Amino acid sequence: MGDRVIDFSDRPAYLSVNNSLLVIRFPPAPPAPTAEGEGEVGPNGVRPTGASAAGPSKSPSADAPEDEQKSSNDQLPARAEVHTVPLEEIAVVVVSHPQVTYTHAVLPGLAAAGAILIACDSKHMPAAMMLPLVTHSVQTERFAAQAKASLPTCKRLWQQFVKAKLEAQAQLLEYRTGNDCGLRALADEVRSGDPENVEARGARLYWRALFGDDFRRDREAEDLNRHLNYGYAVLRAITARAVCAAGLHPSLGIHHHNRYDAFCLADDVMEPFRPLVDRVVVNLHDRHGPDLPMDRDAKRALLASLLERYEFEDETRSLFDWVNQTASSLASVICEEAEKVYLPRLRNFRDATHPAL
Repeated sequence: MGDRVIDFSDRPAYLSVNNSLLVIRFPPAPPAPTAEGEGEVGPNGVRPTGASAAGPSKSPSADAPEDEQKSSNDQLPARAEVHTVPLEEIAVVVVSHPQVTYTHAVLPGLAAAGAILIACDSKHMPAAMMLPLVTHSVQTERFAAQAKASLPTCKRLWQQFVKAKLEAQAQLLEYRTGNDCGLRALADEVRSGDPENVEARGARLYWRALFGDDFRRDREAEDLNRHLNYGYAVLRAITARAVCAAGLHPSLGIHHHNRYDAFCLADDVMEPFRPLVDRVVVNLHDRHGPDLPMDRDAKRALLASLLERYEFEDETRSLFDWVNQTASSLASVICEEAEKVYLPRLRNFRDATHPAL
């Protein structure tokens, strides 16, 4: 499976598939209006009287994408900007622009390649996610083992994830302030199932130390929470993809059990990786202040952080590889083939001299 994340948020696009390639067409910008014929705008923003300036419309032809050859309404200008990406290289496609359209072949094509499609709402926040159905040869067997996992096993697994999350948060705080604010000590207090809710106690310390006393983690807030939401949503998609690739069902969580949440297990597994997103958001906050807009540059920074390579135990891999290893080890524990989940303490390779992210 690939590790490319493609975001469509800035301009209209038309997506199709041809020979296992995702074909991306960006229509040209409308020509500047002139005194004569001003306001006469035809389809795709091209004035009928000035068609020669933008080039003729492209009609379906023999060399058109395989899922477009029977379409009669694909009339994009000849000068449309066209890009192709092998489907097998794609991990996540994020669609937030309201004028992005795609043929049906795009959806099964992404699914067959193991990629995920995220659809965003009018606020450019992820609203839906499409996952491939069949991703592992013994998927049914693992689903059954997952459903039968004992409560003690789930509690022991959650203990490992909470400890790893607190340690990752401590790393980020140490890197930024030289002080873990007591999070490492809290990590040592986590018991099976985290009955004392040490995770929440750590969160209160963590957010205050990272963003200041006035910050509150609120998914509906129109502040830096928007950037956290966006980064977490893409991280969630990456994690859900890894969970499915490991033959596990993303809805059957070990701790999260919301009846309205189809990705409970992905929410469990992504916990130790959340500080990778936090690191970028706090850096953006440092440069631009608390009124940082949720614009193209902010999204690019967040996506770039998820495409970086991270180091652990003298190995440097992509985040996709590390999350895949965690999900695979989780499947081994659930199938009673191992005792512990593999939870790497990641640090950015550019910060390899620091014992932190």
